[in-house]
Amino acid sequence: MKILKEFKAFAMRGNVVDMAVGIIIGGAFGKIVASLVSDIVMPPIGLLIGGIDFTDMKILLKKETLDAAGNVAIPAVTIGYGVFINTIISFLIVALAIFAIIKVMSLAKKKEEAAPVSAVSPTTEEKLLTEIRDILSSKK
Repeated sequence: MKILKEFKAFAMRGNVVDMAVGIIIGGAFGKIVASLVSDIVMPPIGLLIGGIDFTDMKILLKKETLDAAGNVAIPAVTIGYGVFINTIISFLIVALAIFAIIKVMSLAKKKEEAAPVSAVSPTTEEKLLTEIRDILSSKK
C-alpha cells in the first residue's frame, strides 16, 4: 500500500500533470501539422514541380511478385523518400512554431521584468514613526 501512496503523490504533482497535458496537446498539434503539410503545403509545391504528389515518390528496389491468379503474392519493395520529405517539412513547421511560441514568451517575460515597480507610498504609521525618529535624533 505504501507504493500506491507514493505513486499517487508522484502522479498528482504539478509537474507530472503539466507534462501529461503537454504530451496530449503535442499529439494533437502533431496531427494538425501533419494535415497542414500534407493537405495545404505539399499540393502547391507538387504543382510547382509538375503535379507530383510527394507521397507517391518512391524508389523501386524490387517489383511485386504475382501468383498464378494474378494476385500480389509478394509486395514490391520500395524506398518512400516522398513521405520522408513530408516528414522533414512537418518537423520544420513544428520547430518554427515552437520557436515562435518561445520567442513570444521570452519577449513577454522581458517586458514583465522591465516594467517599473511602482514605489509603495509609506503608510500613515510609517510616516509618524519616521517623524518620531527624526525628532529623537535631532534632540541628541
